Amino acid sequence: MFPFDSLNGGVSVSKNSTFAEEFAHSIRSVFANVEAKLGEPSEIDQRDKYVGICGLFVLHFQIFRTVDKKFYKSLLDICKKVPAITLTANIIWFPDNFLIQKIPAAAKLLDRKSLQAIKIHRDTFLQQKAQSLTKDVQSYYVFVSSWMMKMESILSKEQRMDKFAEDLTNRCNVFIQGFLYAYSISTIIKTTMNLYMSMQKPMTKTSVKALCRLVELLKAIEHMFYRRSMVVADSVSHITQHLQHQALNSISVAKKRVISDKKYSEQRLDVLSALVLAENTLNGPSTKQRRLIVSLALSVGTQMKTFKDEELFPLQVVMKKLDLISELRERVQTQCDCCFLYWHRAVFPIYLDDVYENAVDAARLHYMFSALRDCVPAMMHSRHLESYERLLDCYDKEIMEILNEHLLDKLCKEIEKDLRLSVHTHLKLDDRNPFKVGMKDLALFFSLNPIRFFDRFIDIRAYVTHYLDKTFYNLTTVALHDWATYSEMRNLATQRYGLVMTEAHLPSQTLEQGLDVLEIMRNIHIFVSRYLYNLNNQIFIERTSNNKHLNTINIRHIANSIRTHGTGIMNTTVNFTYQFLKKKFYIFSQFMYDEHIKSRLIKDIRFFREIKDQNDHKYPFDRAEKFNRGIRKLGITPEGQSYLDQFRQLISQIGNAMGYVRMIRSGGLHCSSNAIRFVPDLEDIVNFEELVKEEGLAEETLKAARHLDSVLSDHTRNSAEGTEYFKMLVDVFAPEFRRPKNIHLRNFYIIVPPLTLNFVEHSIGCKEKLNKKNKIGAAFTDDGFPNGIVFSLILCVAYILKLLDQYQEFDSLHWFQSVREKYLKEIRAVAKQQNVQSTSQDEKLLQTMNLTQKRLDVYLQEFELLYFSLSSARIFFRADKTAAEENQEKKEKEETKTNNGDLSDSIVSADPVVK
Repeated sequence: MFPFDSLNGGVSVSKNSTFAEEFAHSIRSVFANVEAKLGEPSEIDQRDKYVGICGLFVLHFQIFRTVDKKFYKSLLDICKKVPAITLTANIIWFPDNFLIQKIPAAAKLLDRKSLQAIKIHRDTFLQQKAQSLTKDVQSYYVFVSSWMMKMESILSKEQRMDKFAEDLTNRCNVFIQGFLYAYSISTIIKTTMNLYMSMQKPMTKTSVKALCRLVELLKAIEHMFYRRSMVVADSVSHITQHLQHQALNSISVAKKRVISDKKYSEQRLDVLSALVLAENTLNGPSTKQRRLIVSLALSVGTQMKTFKDEELFPLQVVMKKLDLISELRERVQTQCDCCFLYWHRAVFPIYLDDVYENAVDAARLHYMFSALRDCVPAMMHSRHLESYERLLDCYDKEIMEILNEHLLDKLCKEIEKDLRLSVHTHLKLDDRNPFKVGMKDLALFFSLNPIRFFDRFIDIRAYVTHYLDKTFYNLTTVALHDWATYSEMRNLATQRYGLVMTEAHLPSQTLEQGLDVLEIMRNIHIFVSRYLYNLNNQIFIERTSNNKHLNTINIRHIANSIRTHGTGIMNTTVNFTYQFLKKKFYIFSQFMYDEHIKSRLIKDIRFFREIKDQNDHKYPFDRAEKFNRGIRKLGITPEGQSYLDQFRQLISQIGNAMGYVRMIRSGGLHCSSNAIRFVPDLEDIVNFEELVKEEGLAEETLKAARHLDSVLSDHTRNSAEGTEYFKMLVDVFAPEFRRPKNIHLRNFYIIVPPLTLNFVEHSIGCKEKLNKKNKIGAAFTDDGFPNGIVFSLILCVAYILKLLDQYQEFDSLHWFQSVREKYLKEIRAVAKQQNVQSTSQDEKLLQTMNLTQKRLDVYLQEFELLYFSLSSARIFFRADKTAAEENQEKKEKEETKTNNGDLSDSIVSADPVVK
């Protein structure tokens, strides 16, 4: 007995045969209407009604415990048309399973083959749907595109009053057609995806792409309604009134027919009352309650053949249209809701790969992200977590990671690759002919508007631009010599893809590649050991490198650094160099003070004094060779270097430091000249401060004018004179070198001959390694010869000779004349021997003589280069005058200035530390 069965003489529901029969009749009537529409293009909500019918049938069985076998079979036959129905999201409902589970007694009335056939048909349906999906997509693509054009055309067209009713009818049909397309597409997507998931069958990539296309079409329909929502809302108001008018006309005709009938009965009175109620209800807004009342009233009013058959069907159609139009926005929103994608987001990576491969349709990304946003409202009602925000964050993170991996990062890499290959076309890499090699037009991605997702906008253009900016910047910092290549790639990205790139401003603090003055100053001890100086071209060249290229530093680099840091960096740099020279000269002094070295030098001085009259005042070449051999006997390092080799390296490093100081001065002059070049006449510079005072301008303008005058004066003075840094370094070290306690340094001039001989042997060894393409130990300059070592060593020798005031002592050795005579004598002897042996047939002997001749020529050339370089370097230190002559000249100048009353001009500014 059911709870609603009364025990005290009331109504017994389960035993009420009349109610049971009426209940069953109603179910069959509704089912007859639903069955005809299921699976048809005009289907609207019949699937939901079918679910309700099945539920009512089960309820009828639970109450009355009777089963209509024929009707039961009819319900199961629907499974052939509709194998499954999606209730919501990913919840799929199978009619056969539901009926068998709820009415197991009825299932026994059917044979197993029938039940098995339903399951087989479900598998067949899924296979056929997978095969027909591509065709369905193409068909719906045409249908939806045509509908959107028709919608745009009708809504854009101005309404004419003489055809107003016809226009409203057309608009109504177009709106309903759009909804029907949305319903059909939504049903296909949900049914197919949920069937695959429920039956745990793999989905092919083709099916995934087709279903994603359908999702895009679904959101395109929604977007069309949304985009023209203002016009649609205005039209819906007029259409509902028009439909109500049509319904009222039909009801009015039926009402007149009932009134004209003279036969009175209570049934006719009820029918008339129902029609009057329907009329009154239709005369007002088309709300859901009013439409429900009209529906109930017409269910009574259509009894007793009140309406003719040709009148009833149009009225039913009008009422159905009225229901659809009145709830158009809600119904469209419901059918276009893609929250089910949350459970099918595994297809998103495949979809993105397809978008990347078919960049022509890149704009469809907006529709897919619109569908993904539909998942958010449902997630906000989640209860399995403390806060739904955690679920939203995880979803957001997952989607963005997939987007980055399958689209954005791939796009960045492809754009970078394309730019690289385009810039390096001269290398003749892979064939890039678009007619032979398939190429994608990725520029279409950058024409997309930013995509809205959660609380952000995904701007593909900005993402790729940032990636390229970051990559080009980082790679330029690693290899500064590639700055021009990346600059060209940056320009190409702007030209080809329309990307607005950020200027990297690299290499930093200079217009060209090269070390910065500040970096050199901080690491001058490393700089002097790794770079070689070319005196003639004023350029530093890296000694050796593991890279394909050697770094260089020239005057332009120094000038650009000075322009960046200001001219104050020059005095600071010289000050750092002074501190470095102090440390190196301490080592220099220790070497000269060593007993083994000092004793040998004193012996050589004494020897030269004894034999100079017999040897035409020339230092013997043999004596220098003997000194070299003697030093090697004192011991060598694991690298095979003698003490004299190490001393040569020390001298070269000091020479590099002096060359750096010279380049700082040249760079300062270059910078000042570039800055002052806009001044028309350096001899006649206008005083802006006086002009401002004459005009009586504001105090701030006066300060600006005073500052401008100061800058112009400073640049004019610097460009005209510059600072004599060499003179400053001579003045600061010379007194200390010439003090009596450093008398051991006075032996330096006699070590120069063996030092030059050691250097020449080392230089020729470097050349030979260079010719053998052995970069270990080879040294380069811009002309391909290892002359950087020459200039570094010679500059230091000239500087030390000046500090010790030993130019005359060194010149008295006539060393280079002795070397020249020695090699010329040997060359003539070899030439004479060649003439004698020219008649002989001994080819090996002739080859040996030719090699000997070339070797002697090379040695002579190296010594000549050394001599010329030393002569040039001596000019920097005014080698034409001795220390006594310079002091006498200085006193005469001071006396002249004193007599002229110009004592203030004698003050010379210099760096405090250096001074």
